[in-house]
Amino acid sequence: MAEQREEGTEVRSLVPKKGSYSVVWNYFGFEECDVDQVRVLCKLCSCSVQTSQGNTTNLINHLKSHHKVHYQEFQRLKAQTATTKKSQPSTTQTTISGTLFNAIPYLPSSQRHREITEAITYHIAKDMCPISTVSSEGFKKMITTLDKRYSIPSRNHFSNVALPSLYAKCRKEIEREILSLEYFAATTDLWSSRTAEPYLSLTVHFIDSKFEMKSKLLQTSFFPQDHTAEFIAEGLKEAMSAWGLVEERLVCITTDNAANMIRAASVNNWPRLHCFGHRLHLAIENAMKDPRIDWAVGLCKKLVSSFSYSWKRKREFLAAQKEMKLPEHSLKTECPTRWGSRQAMIERIIEQQKAIAHVLSSDKKSRHLIPTWQDMDVLEAINKSLHPLVNFTDALSGEKYVSVSFVKPVLHLFNASILKVEDDDTDLSRAIKSKILEYLNEKYSDPDIQALLDMASMVDPRFKMRYTAEDNKITIQFRLKDEMQTLAMMMPPQEKHKRPARRMLKLDVPQRKR
Repeated sequence: MAEQREEGTEVRSLVPKKGSYSVVWNYFGFEECDVDQVRVLCKLCSCSVQTSQGNTTNLINHLKSHHKVHYQEFQRLKAQTATTKKSQPSTTQTTISGTLFNAIPYLPSSQRHREITEAITYHIAKDMCPISTVSSEGFKKMITTLDKRYSIPSRNHFSNVALPSLYAKCRKEIEREILSLEYFAATTDLWSSRTAEPYLSLTVHFIDSKFEMKSKLLQTSFFPQDHTAEFIAEGLKEAMSAWGLVEERLVCITTDNAANMIRAASVNNWPRLHCFGHRLHLAIENAMKDPRIDWAVGLCKKLVSSFSYSWKRKREFLAAQKEMKLPEHSLKTECPTRWGSRQAMIERIIEQQKAIAHVLSSDKKSRHLIPTWQDMDVLEAINKSLHPLVNFTDALSGEKYVSVSFVKPVLHLFNASILKVEDDDTDLSRAIKSKILEYLNEKYSDPDIQALLDMASMVDPRFKMRYTAEDNKITIQFRLKDEMQTLAMMMPPQEKHKRPARRMLKLDVPQRKR
């Protein structure tokens, strides 16, 4: 009966409830004479609904039982209202104590202010950001958003106070760590900044008390003197002395193959080993001295340049890649100091040869840049010879793990398989492989270097004396035994008890023939 009455009855006009926000009150109200709003009436059927003040449960149940159509409408309105409230920003008023708290800035001497300043200083130093970062509007807005009470110091504070303080703190920690070293290795390099200012760097490598490898870049100092061996040797000595390092504890220093660096190590009478990555780079550069290679590599550089400075050509290149279902890769350029970048450039051009030819063939001025079949033969010969060597430069130039013991096994691998001449190799591939092997074998033929590499491989359980020449095995065994005995004699008595002799390295050394 209620539903039938609802269909034929107009909505009755009643006075709305005072201060009500619930959607259900759209269907209920009060008579005008009911000033205290005690008797709730349904606008649809004029029935009186018993409900306590502020409670809408009975009202909703009345709609659900007697006015199902309007109950469904009520549910939709209720859902829309909830969604609108969520999307609107909160207008909750901040308390007086909260307002006063946010308005009072941190004192520069407070712990919170120091913590934030130290974090900003660490960010500048670790990420090598310019000090002007603290003056930029975007950085200031970010800091203010994160903490309104923090007032960022001036740029001068970071350059004159915060950064020098961080440097002093880091230096003390490093000094405390390296002063107790029994032995250490080092690497050094001379390089120039973008403004052509020369710098000399020194890095130490050591094993700490927890038997973990550590590397510390001690300094990169301005080096305005002439780059002669004597000046470099003196600069390295001063760097060692400034950090309290004893030269007699230096087991080896690694440098590049520049004549002045080699001579500087000799002047200081320091044991030296050249960087394998740099040596491999020179070997490949030596093997690349061929007119055919010069022409093909020069063509590759022109190709990369023609696509790098033309947005129209880049767009056409991408369309050609999609049409020919080629990988959507950009062309790579060469870095003169990294041979791997040349190989990567050549490999990418071989991969994208069809797309390159398709784009350039439509431009009369650029058709001459399309590689001929002779050019592609040269590029493929270079890529085939150099591609297997890509991973070795980085692998043997790492500082997070021991790499010197890899040198002899890698040289053996080069000679036995990777750079071994194969029957299907072209004349150019044969020449490249032969030149690289000849250069490396010659540079690592020095007896002192061989002895050092043999010792390093000997103590590596993965290699031992597998790659040591038969004539040198007995010598290496005796030398290692002598060094182990010397170390055992130098060990404090309490350490000898902690490390029993039976745990020390045992060698089956044959007796010398009289």
